[in-house]
Amino acid sequence: MKKIIILLLFFFTSCVSTKTNNTYTNLETKIDYYTSDNTKQLDFPFSDATIVNNVIYVAGQVGNLPGNTKVVPGGIKEETKQTMKNIERILLALGSSMDKVFKCTCMLSDISEWAAMSEEYKKFFTEDKRPSRSAFAGSGLALGAKVEIECWAIR
Repeated sequence: MKKIIILLLFFFTSCVSTKTNNTYTNLETKIDYYTSDNTKQLDFPFSDATIVNNVIYVAGQVGNLPGNTKVVPGGIKEETKQTMKNIERILLALGSSMDKVFKCTCMLSDISEWAAMSEEYKKFFTEDKRPSRSAFAGSGLALGAKVEIECWAIR
């Protein structure tokens, strides 16, 4: 009987969770939500990043200047450069950096621009610390962008 009570106690305490402001926690998981002032100002329906325990999940970023809903001019290379700067800005705000990125997903409006996007993308990582990556084509990217990139990093 004592073992059953202990098991029930363990089960019920592991199910207890709380949510306060922008943090969700239970005994094993902590989730924080980071939303920059620029994202709040534009009233986008998402957080810039979600942090689960020590992993940062950066929402898909496009090549717009912070606080603006228009992508930078100049084509895929300029958009990719600005997209990566946007990712870097979020990571730095959360106490991380590009060298702690371990996974990226790249969405392109035109897969034929993969090489040009990759040329700019790889400038943000050292050759020995390039994260694993997936890339695919999709139509209708946010803000009419040519590229959207999401990343995972360690805090």
